[in-house]
Amino acid sequence: MRIGIVTTWFERGAAYVSRQYRDLLRKSGNEVFIYARGGERYARNNPNWDTAEVTWGKKCAMRTVTGIDRGDFVAWIRHNNIEIVIFNEQWWLPPVYWAMECGCRTAAYIDYYTEATVEKFSIYDGLICNTHRHYSVFKSHPHCLYIPWGTDLELFKPQSLTLRGHDGPIFFHSAGMSPYRKGTDLVLRAFSRLSGNAHLILHLQEKAFSSIADVALLAEQLVAQGRLTIFDGEVPAPGLYHLGDVYVYPSRLEGIGLTQVEALACGLPLIVPDNPPMNEFITPESGMSVPVDKLWSRADGYYWPQCLANLEALTGAMQVFVDECSRLPEKKAAARAFAERCLNWFDNGSSLSAWLSNLPAHALPEDLKRRLQDDEIPFPPIVVKLLKKHPRIWTLVTSLHRLLRKRG
Repeated sequence: MRIGIVTTWFERGAAYVSRQYRDLLRKSGNEVFIYARGGERYARNNPNWDTAEVTWGKKCAMRTVTGIDRGDFVAWIRHNNIEIVIFNEQWWLPPVYWAMECGCRTAAYIDYYTEATVEKFSIYDGLICNTHRHYSVFKSHPHCLYIPWGTDLELFKPQSLTLRGHDGPIFFHSAGMSPYRKGTDLVLRAFSRLSGNAHLILHLQEKAFSSIADVALLAEQLVAQGRLTIFDGEVPAPGLYHLGDVYVYPSRLEGIGLTQVEALACGLPLIVPDNPPMNEFITPESGMSVPVDKLWSRADGYYWPQCLANLEALTGAMQVFVDECSRLPEKKAAARAFAERCLNWFDNGSSLSAWLSNLPAHALPEDLKRRLQDDEIPFPPIVVKLLKKHPRIWTLVTSLHRLLRKRG
């Protein structure tokens, strides 16, 4: 099959998801093409991302999240004779309809949704869920596939299963661009309370500390004490996991939990909140989960609530690894064994190609087609909102737009 993936495409978690799908589908004998959505960032001339199958999408005149230029996108589909398009986090839905107009079947990888947007996923011919939590919401879709998340065990693997620290464990935490969401402030507070020898390594993007400014002074003190090392900037896969012994990740909210799986594959046992999807990767051999103090909704209305890991329990879990430091090599070996048994992406996703091959196309109701066409109106959202307050004017604008669109 000739399969297209529409996605962000640079050093970011969402792009790593798409890259794993690309590699999986290639391994099954499919030709895979990437449409790198404009609007966020391009990775042109970066050998890790700028490869022959990548088309850098034209920036869209529509100032909307995941906006796509219609002419450029349709030309990409037709030039590459694409049969199926998989969308990664496509919040703006007209491009899904454009792909269907071109005769493509469509599928989506599930990550972001709200209560108001769940029903909109019915536009896709098929949905792919990588966690039990996502699958619980979308399993009523007539063609919803659950593929347990995993990783490339050849790319992410231990450099050594021995203790990395000289006198105690090294805790590793990846914060990326979202240290608040990933609980970096909790990691720093818990680590500062430990007794005994231990070291902490943080990896985060430059200037990301601004979202957790309340612990900036604590971080400075730990650095001055020689207990904390901070790496900033982008590091391509397989990242910096080889520097640590234990992956501590009290994330407030996750779509999948990419770094947890990568850490386990690199032989690092986990400490995470006892809340999905983080705890979906926890067994006695893979690590520890800690109780959650509270759940609360996020301001953007994301379907699932945020969670707050109990700080005392988080500290206690980290202390266990300090106190039982001599057992860390066997715990690291157990984490890698768990990954080999449960987290091989190419094994977990072995049914994907056949599922896509048999995925039937479905027709869209006329009212949904009209709504999608209306969403294409090339005005800023605030202008559209004002126009919709005047139904007659809005009807005239949308009718003219559909007429012009038919005429090309």
